[in-house]
Amino acid sequence: MLTLSGKQITFVLILVLAAAAYWYGSGKKESNASQYKTRNIERGDIIQTISANGTLTPVVLVNVGTQISGTVAKLHADYNDHVEVGQILAELDPALLRAQLQQSKANLLNAQVTLKIAENKLKRHRLLKEQAFISPEALEIVEQETEAARAQLAISKAQVERDQANLNYSVIRSPISGVVIARDVDIGQTVAANFQTPILFQIAKDLRQMQINISVAEADIGYLHIHQQINFTVDAFQHRKFTGLVKQVRLNPTIQENVVTYNVVAMVDNADGTLLPGMTANIHFVVAEKNDALRVPNAALRFQPKNIEANESGKTARATNQSTLYLLSANQPVPVPVTTGISDGNFTEILGAEVKAGDKVIISEVADKKESESKFKLRVF
Repeated sequence: MLTLSGKQITFVLILVLAAAAYWYGSGKKESNASQYKTRNIERGDIIQTISANGTLTPVVLVNVGTQISGTVAKLHADYNDHVEVGQILAELDPALLRAQLQQSKANLLNAQVTLKIAENKLKRHRLLKEQAFISPEALEIVEQETEAARAQLAISKAQVERDQANLNYSVIRSPISGVVIARDVDIGQTVAANFQTPILFQIAKDLRQMQINISVAEADIGYLHIHQQINFTVDAFQHRKFTGLVKQVRLNPTIQENVVTYNVVAMVDNADGTLLPGMTANIHFVVAEKNDALRVPNAALRFQPKNIEANESGKTARATNQSTLYLLSANQPVPVPVTTGISDGNFTEILGAEVKAGDKVIISEVADKKESESKFKLRVF
């Protein structure tokens, strides 16, 4: 068994007493230290914004389809190609259409001959009628036959024009100058235009100017107006900020699960082609801005000492731009009623002369170091 001499016991007792004295002294100092974390009230700029999400789209996007059914025989455009108005994008197999046109032309020729025969017959019957060789009823029948032949000729002409138009439609041309951003057809594919026009290409008129379709909450729509500036980022370039201007605040609401939103359209310059269709934009609308404003951290407005309970009147005051700051004086929180202005989410403007720049405002309460230190020392010994 380990035994200690008298000197060793004395030495251990001295160490214990020294540690206890140190613990008592340090605990006393900590108890006198501030229990609150503070920040100085300062002056600075505040920009109040509204956050929303939107999607980048071309200003003009044209869906190019076909008005006739057929098989794709040739493709003359692909993704990202720049095309001019009237440029050929694709061709359908024209064989059947040409055959139909030839048949229509033959029918037209036949109708022309039939009408000529009917007109000659009518002339003869009119002469016979004048000489009283035929009855008026017989002449009337020939006149009706001639009118029918004339109508058939008109039908044949229309048929030729229709088949000629269909043959022309077999060549798909670009309706605008722009960039092909989508191609939804391949060579050999059959397209059917019986029920709806099939989309073959999507062409954006000019990607140097784009727009953002933004969904804005009902509570925020009152802050927005035409020509208002927006700031936004996209996930592909998170460290780059883009700007734009509000073009439209559309009146038609969108209601989903009793949530009302409005569509806002903003115009964006894209001269360098960085932004692409379909990108998600994280938008901030600038609704108010103050330079050199007296401001405090928002944490100071949220702070509530433990011995003061929040009540309903406090909630009402906050809603009417009235709030309470707690300044640190003689190591104690002193409440100061203040009127708040705009906020950027981090700082809030303080109006009036109740406080000034340089005042120490409490933003949080720190743990009691004496108690925690005591627990630590007790565990050690």
